[in-house]
Amino acid sequence: MEAVHRALRVLEVVGRYSGGVSLAQIARETRLPQLVLARVMEQLVRANLAAPAGPGAYIAGRALLLTGAASGDGSGHLQETLAWVRDAVGAAVYVARYTDGEVCITQYADGPATPLVDEWVDFRAAAHASAVGKALLAQLGPAGRKDHLSRHRAARFTAHTLTRQEDLFRQLDTRRPGEPLLDLQEYAVGTMCAAVPITSGPNAECLALSIPAPDPHRLGQAARILQSEAAAVLLALIVAGTGSGAGGSPTAPQREEGAGEPGSVLITAT
Repeated sequence: MEAVHRALRVLEVVGRYSGGVSLAQIARETRLPQLVLARVMEQLVRANLAAPAGPGAYIAGRALLLTGAASGDGSGHLQETLAWVRDAVGAAVYVARYTDGEVCITQYADGPATPLVDEWVDFRAAAHASAVGKALLAQLGPAGRKDHLSRHRAARFTAHTLTRQEDLFRQLDTRRPGEPLLDLQEYAVGTMCAAVPITSGPNAECLALSIPAPDPHRLGQAARILQSEAAAVLLALIVAGTGSGAGGSPTAPQREEGAGEPGSVLITAT
């Protein structure tokens, strides 16, 4: 995402000036237009990745400093970001990755009013029926998709489940660029989900939400918000070093984690 690349360029500059850096200097080094830079700074300040340091100047924010702390790796900021998105969409949210040929939920944020979906069938065996699985399969080539479905048969979970490969692949390939993948009671009756790709490395990744109600209007509203906040989550993944480019995969989904003490950090945009 271009928005994430711009943010990383700005963070690279901010991270080099421990005493703060002027907006004019950031503009010179990043070559970003004034209005674009203002929008990027607004997003970074909201995410606690940058902080005002006087009129027209900024320093690294608390969340960015935590990524360089000896006892923290930025996962606390990632969880804060997911919690913010959860509250914004009014539903449980998930980050998933396709690793070693399987669907893996790596992070999530839920709450009393935003419960997790009941995983009555292992997500690894339900890629064809879940929004998470569809968003990951959509990022694979034909051979990768067929390989996955050869290992996990497309079983029918509800009357809405797509079980024919041709129908599933057509749905994945005919969606508009950036359009969320949907689960309209295909995994479980009474539950609707949406997911958007947020890949940050060699493995497919996505951001998803689940709503425990068959409410297409509510799902549509939540999906639009999810799509608009996907860049913030991708940036948090990159800063935390937990994206697919970080290497390895977690043994269990990550939830609330303790934050370390502030330290120094270097962010590099590539």
